[in-house]
Amino acid sequence: MEKIIKIRLEKLPEGVYLATSNDIQGFVAQGRTITETLEIARDVARKLLELQKGISSNLQTVQNSFEYPLIIGI
Repeated sequence: MEKIIKIRLEKLPEGVYLATSNDIQGFVAQGRTITETLEIARDVARKLLELQKGISSNLQTVQNSFEYPLIIGI
């Protein structure tokens, strides 16, 4: 089953990206690029959710269609 987690990406002055989320307690991920940060964020979220099994979750289940913001560098 797939769940939707809202994350916030922020570029830090040091040039790295930081991902945080209010949906999962303790969620923090950091990477050199947006892509790397999202990959790390996916792993961190999966591990935190495994540790929090049994705790009621208000995360949405992924439906057959959903909106996804596509970021393109020009």
